[in-house]
Amino acid sequence: MGTVVVGIIVAGVVALAVRSMVRDKKNGKSIQCGGDCKNCGGHCH
Repeated sequence: MGTVVVGIIVAGVVALAVRSMVRDKKNGKSIQCGGDCKNCGGHCH
């Protein structure tokens, strides 16, 4: 039973992380520049 509870908690944390990453990507934020320096906002330097 404890394994199931921990699995559900871990799955929830992963789901929240993925949701946050998708939301940031839709808003134009990224953890990497992508090589498009004109839209980078100064992070390329």
